[in-house]
Amino acid sequence: MTVTRAGGLLPRRAAAPINEALADTRVVLINGARQVGKSTLARQVGRDHGATWYTLDDGATRRLVAEDPAGFVRLDERMIVDEVQRDPGLLLEIKSLVDAEPTPGRFLLTGSARVLGLRDLPDTLVGRMETIELWPLSQGEIEGTGDGFVDTAFASGPDLRHESTVSRDEYIDRVVRGGFPNAVQRPDRRRTDYLVGYVADLINRDVVRLSEIERGPQMHALVRTLAACSGQPIAPAGIGSALGLDNKTVARYLRLLEEVFLVKRIPAWTRRISARATGQAKTAFVDSGIAAAVLGQGVARLRKPGAPLGGLLEGFVAMEIARQLSWSRTDAAMSHFRTKDQVEVDIVLENRLGEVIGIEVKASSTPAPKDFRGLRHLADRVGDDFLAGYVLHTGPHTLPAGPKMRAVPISALWELDSPGDPLDLQ
Repeated sequence: MTVTRAGGLLPRRAAAPINEALADTRVVLINGARQVGKSTLARQVGRDHGATWYTLDDGATRRLVAEDPAGFVRLDERMIVDEVQRDPGLLLEIKSLVDAEPTPGRFLLTGSARVLGLRDLPDTLVGRMETIELWPLSQGEIEGTGDGFVDTAFASGPDLRHESTVSRDEYIDRVVRGGFPNAVQRPDRRRTDYLVGYVADLINRDVVRLSEIERGPQMHALVRTLAACSGQPIAPAGIGSALGLDNKTVARYLRLLEEVFLVKRIPAWTRRISARATGQAKTAFVDSGIAAAVLGQGVARLRKPGAPLGGLLEGFVAMEIARQLSWSRTDAAMSHFRTKDQVEVDIVLENRLGEVIGIEVKASSTPAPKDFRGLRHLADRVGDDFLAGYVLHTGPHTLPAGPKMRAVPISALWELDSPGDPLDLQ
């Protein structure tokens, strides 16, 4: 599975934090969805560290692990173990070894589920392992551009500026394309077939492996419902009633879909830390291309008036930001804001200092004053810690909209460099 630009593999931004972790941490786990490039990246990084490659997708290797796990982990001084979730018991032997021989960079692991959440995991590697999540390709990784919006937003606040040449139709192309390497390089119809098949395989194989489900059709229906609800808070009771499932089953299925990296939970924001997760969360698809494919929304349909572009575009923006948060220099958390009076802000970023950036996403190329209503409400609530409010739109210009408020083209997400030290992917 490879995607190329100018004759070579697309560099991944996760390579830098993986290399940093291998320099001072005994075990490093690359975790993420299937087919996002974990194995390719592990091979590239591991080769530079002199590590030997093993994959538990190989039957002979699995048999070797089953027969002598203690001997297996001692085969080589530095090891890459691909798809480690196929034998979670192996982690106990790795733990024993790295406790006795605490050499940094001893093991580089990859997994396609949230390994520490597996029910049959015999023990954990707490304090011994660092986890790096690998997402589908960001727009900056695909295009070779900066991917520096998060750092720039916190550094510049309302002084952020960006001019764009990306048209509304081109944004739609990007939403439908998504970032899965095997999908990016396919034509529209073939891409849709691939992504729909990907979801079916994920549910029928990985979800069943994590937790047996008795109602496969309802799980598929839930996925379609979540795609149709992009940009909206999720109420399990309402979804359950429509699908004939009880609330506990809906909540369980949602957790499973997050476990296999199909969706990401975006919690409700509040200044009271103890109450941060009490509001209804949003659920965004990790890849906008999958959401569009599940809904049967191709480029031509999304360009028509009345198409459900808004929610898909919001999910696309949210997940571009989520990707950046995994490597940005700014340590920030992403949430959303919504009051009982339905005043809302699509995305709220808050750093460890309590400084806040608010973001609204609009499919329009001409933002209106009313688009800033939620951002102004949030600014009043946060006070001096409110750095800036942005309405991200499909037009070409950055426009002022009052104190600390700016309308900014969406392409700023991937076309801006991080201030001071641009991340070079050329």
